[in-house]
Amino acid sequence: MGEEGKRQIVLDTETTGLEPSQGHRIIEIGCVELIDRRLSGNNFHVYLQPDREIDQGAIEVHGITNEFLADKPRFADIADEMVQYLSGAEVIIHNAPFDVGFIDAELARLEEGPRMADFCEITDTLVMAREKHPGQRNSLDALCGRYDIDNAHRTKHGALLDAEILADVYLAMTGGQKTLSLESEEESGTTGEEGGIRRLPAGRRPLRVVPANADELCLHEARLDAIDKASGGTAVWRRADHPPHSG
Repeated sequence: MGEEGKRQIVLDTETTGLEPSQGHRIIEIGCVELIDRRLSGNNFHVYLQPDREIDQGAIEVHGITNEFLADKPRFADIADEMVQYLSGAEVIIHNAPFDVGFIDAELARLEEGPRMADFCEITDTLVMAREKHPGQRNSLDALCGRYDIDNAHRTKHGALLDAEILADVYLAMTGGQKTLSLESEEESGTTGEEGGIRRLPAGRRPLRVVPANADELCLHEARLDAIDKASGGTAVWRRADHPPHSG
């Protein structure tokens, strides 16, 4: 199935630490929706009370404090809304095992909670980037630099901001918008699909060249004479490529 008409959700989370197996929890979920590869504005964004302390190292990354989260809802309060929002969509995540692991751990705390794979398709842009750029750095910041995406406002990580940036990265990695581009395939990310530039095979037969005949050359010169006369002798075609016509 192609992407046209497909609902895609770009998702990111922030957490109290690195390991859900050690009891760490999600404190922010940010999602942006793409319809036909365009931002729809139908975003999903929540901060969550984790019922535990946030690691100092995590605070230094995202800047979210326990005090800020004190009056925020808990995951159980927003779980149904989140599942409904993600259901049936392709969910695009950078380093998906991290975020999926945390979301699945949160869902597992609910009675008969599902797993993400039960209600949505998951695409990992880190895997895509490693296949596309083997041996290179493929962090979100590195990809922003590679695809000339402005992330100067990203002084700290934030789930909604990172999801918005990842949406730009994903569109660039997968060919950008489907419009005519004069970039090379390597620059634009196109691979010969509709809307991109298709390279002709090197072994193709040479194109046939049909030179103008004598009558066509005379008509061409007559047209240049008329343009030259109308422009007071300033026709750029003559000045660039032709000596003045003697008539």
